[in-house]
Amino acid sequence: MDLYLLLSSFCVLGLAYLFKQILIPSFQVKRQLHVQGIKGPSPSLFYGNMSEMRQIQFEVKNQQPPTHHQIVALDYTSMVFPYFEHWRRQYGSVYTYSTGLEQHVYVTEPELVKELNQCNTLNLGKPRSVTKRFAPMFGNGIVGSNGHLWALQRKMIAPEFFMIKVKSMVGLMVESTKLLIEEWKQVIETQGGLEAEITIDNDLKGLSANVIARACFGSSYCKGKQIFSKLRTLHTALTEHASLFGFSNFRKNYKEISNLQMEIESLIWETVQERQRQNLSEKDLMQLILEEAVNNNNGEKLSAKQFVVDNCKSLYFAGHDTTAISASWCLMLLALHPEWQSRIRAEVSQCSDHGCLDPNSLSNLKTVTMVTQESLRLFPPAGFVVREALEQVKIGNITIPKGVCTWTLISTLHRDPTIWGEDANKFNPERFADGVSKACKYPQAYIPFGFGTRLCVGRHFATVELKIVISLIVSNFKLSLSPDYVHSPVFRMLVEPQHGMQLLVQKI
Repeated sequence: MDLYLLLSSFCVLGLAYLFKQILIPSFQVKRQLHVQGIKGPSPSLFYGNMSEMRQIQFEVKNQQPPTHHQIVALDYTSMVFPYFEHWRRQYGSVYTYSTGLEQHVYVTEPELVKELNQCNTLNLGKPRSVTKRFAPMFGNGIVGSNGHLWALQRKMIAPEFFMIKVKSMVGLMVESTKLLIEEWKQVIETQGGLEAEITIDNDLKGLSANVIARACFGSSYCKGKQIFSKLRTLHTALTEHASLFGFSNFRKNYKEISNLQMEIESLIWETVQERQRQNLSEKDLMQLILEEAVNNNNGEKLSAKQFVVDNCKSLYFAGHDTTAISASWCLMLLALHPEWQSRIRAEVSQCSDHGCLDPNSLSNLKTVTMVTQESLRLFPPAGFVVREALEQVKIGNITIPKGVCTWTLISTLHRDPTIWGEDANKFNPERFADGVSKACKYPQAYIPFGFGTRLCVGRHFATVELKIVISLIVSNFKLSLSPDYVHSPVFRMLVEPQHGMQLLVQKI
């Protein structure tokens, strides 16, 4: 009897804790949003709207993939995040939904996005649930940290990616791209000498890995490539069973992930120490960042070793996958619009000396700039910008309670006819002829690299590399979309081609 009473007491206490600490705060947050006029789908008690999200996703998976003629006009949000689009049609550009007991606010209303873009508070950060999920990849580096630790790291890292520093890396970007071009020419030769079908996205990932390895590790870039190869394997392991919501913290491949994490961190630090012992006059990116960490710690609990390791992994993700995936989507769009390939070839021929690009010639590549900007508009590799309110935050006329995440779908915003005009779903690089400020009604709504204080520090590095890769590839090859290509974007931290990007590549 005593045992029964004891168990009953524990159950009562457990239920009391559940209601007081979890359920009631969740209901209060939802009510705070509702009284501000923010509505959304009705949630279940413990699962929120996740059952409906899974059902909508399942229905989309059973649909036929779009034809090649439909690719450009179709916002990938309707394929990758169909529940967001489904609710947007019902509730408009601002609504609330829940995953379990966590409340979220969807925001693609241009004026509110403008407010978010101009907001410089540290109280909007990366969601803790996301940083915990991908901790083996990002650690506590600039991608995953929040608050003053994030601000300190940005202060140290951002100067290494100012345009003047990026221009010094143009040579290694050109050299790496030329190596890829020679590989493709050899593939074409082995397949008859005229044309070959090439799955370009993996090759582009290899190219961008080569570039970031050279930038990070200088003359030790061979070991850098080994590190990035393991990081790619870690990325695959982390996203193998992942979904945007409903991800279980328990992983069947936990041991593989843990071993990879330890191997990668050991390799990075060994390489940095090896470079230090060589005492070379020309310092690579990792050494420069290490010096900043040692000299500007400012009393923060920041290990120089962990700082370098975590930010090396962050730079891999931001400077490797993002650029490669952007280039893949851009080359796909050019394959569908050969007239723009011709314009790029003519421009590169006019602005460069026998196709040799340098920092000065890059500024004259207006056509390439317009094409890459339009590609990032239609197929941004980052599917969304998500921010958690670490404290209560006021955005325009909306108060976001502490713990609530705001979600801004980039592709939906980039295809909004009220912002971009009636041709919002068409490939029209000319819209950027006079820059982003003249391309749309709300320039702050063009956010391929995020917005606000957390705007990507490596955006100059990415855009310069993207311009070089597109210019040199299009100058050497004619591209068309392979009949084997199946358009099926998928979310794996970034939005990329699920089955690879197959192009027919012809030597010029």
